[in-house]
Amino acid sequence: MLFLIILLVILAVALAILVNHRLKRIKAKRLKSDSQVWSIGLYEGSDPVTLRPAAGVSNPILTASDVTDVPARFVADPFMITCDGEHHLFFELLNTKRESGEIGHAVSDDLKTWRYTGVVLRERFHLSYPYVFEHEGELYMLPECAKSNSIRLYKAAAFPEDWRPVASPLRGKKTKVPLLDPSIVLHEGHWYLFSYMRKVNNLHLHIAESLFGPWREHPKSPVFRNSDHYTRPGGRIVKDGELLYRFAQDGQPQYGSKTWGFRITELTPTTYREEPVSDKPIIESGPEPWRNTGMHTVDAHKISDGHWIAFVDGLEDKRKSGC
Repeated sequence: MLFLIILLVILAVALAILVNHRLKRIKAKRLKSDSQVWSIGLYEGSDPVTLRPAAGVSNPILTASDVTDVPARFVADPFMITCDGEHHLFFELLNTKRESGEIGHAVSDDLKTWRYTGVVLRERFHLSYPYVFEHEGELYMLPECAKSNSIRLYKAAAFPEDWRPVASPLRGKKTKVPLLDPSIVLHEGHWYLFSYMRKVNNLHLHIAESLFGPWREHPKSPVFRNSDHYTRPGGRIVKDGELLYRFAQDGQPQYGSKTWGFRITELTPTTYREEPVSDKPIIESGPEPWRNTGMHTVDAHKISDGHWIAFVDGLEDKRKSGC
């Protein structure tokens, strides 16, 4: 009996230690999450892969404090589209009440000052990476919604505030299907869809003759394997004349630390080739507080004077900023 009592006491102490350890880890994780916040900035350059902070702009151009209709911890993953002379910026905002990502919207007429209008897309599952684009006069969005176990294509029923799902290019368990950060481009009559599979750190490529499918995996997919540096999409696939560029967010030494650029030199229904544009990241952390820990999204656009602008996001660790 005494042995049984001693054994129960030992088990109770061990359980208490384990529970206390787990609670400390949860608390530390929450404190880290609360101290690390994303915001959105504007960069510029002579081409889509040579970027610097935009002159005459006070970065960041959009923060969680601009969100007025829901409590938000951060804003990130910016994607912009111009429609009827107005610039529309879509982005992930983390709703702290739901602890889930939603798609927010802001509008501007000069690209420098932005007015937040509200949440334009909310689902029962997490949303981020609102890849917005135009095709044949219609506006579409391909957000990341891996927790729905699918990639979903949305169409604007009433732009910019009303989006309806119209197709699902990929479906399946997210551990077995590449569902993260889908990035799409129309090239020489074919649609190409890049997406990331986290478990194996592979960049997959799918192809279709129509935006609505059917989609099939490209013969060269995965086009990049086993890398936490160069596989996960980090922004819009950019076309500059005959050139195509893709951006990849680096998961080392931590998630969202920097973004690399790659020039796609060959993309056909049967072939794929790419090369790095530089041995240095396109964007990365810097001395300014709003990006003192990392940067991980690039949405680049060529403007009327031939120069490029890019919407980017920066990660601030408020503990480094002394906040």
